Amino acid sequence: QVQLVESGGGLVQVGDSLRLSCAASTNTFGAYCMGWFRQAPSEEREFVAAVPWSGTIQYYADSVKGRFLISRDNANKMVYLQMNNLKPEDTAVYYCAASLAAWSTDPNEYTDWGQGTQVTVSS
Repeated sequence: QVQLVESGGGLVQVGDSLRLSCAASTNTFGAYCMGWFRQAPSEEREFVAAVPWSGTIQYYADSVKGRFLISRDNANKMVYLQMNNLKPEDTAVYYCAASLAAWSTDPNEYTDWGQGTQVTVSS
């Protein structure tokens, strides 16, 4: 089991940037694919980005490709989501999640979740 704690959310303006962080407490962090998901009010949770254990490849939803960057620091058990050029449609609660799959966009493949951090983009 992995305990995950997100931080870094907030209220920003259109075009601004935010960096979300996720701290993991596990001795096997390197075994997990790490992902970011988001959920807007009345919407289903959706995939944002994922990074497998090596960190050398990343996967993104089309809606954030070119604006968001996911990265991981295995030594410090951290995952980051750099969000640039934010848009109102990026407003959601953002969740960090861990999966033992090689990688996945399916939230059902992720077994451990953080409590979420709110990101609000104001126009």
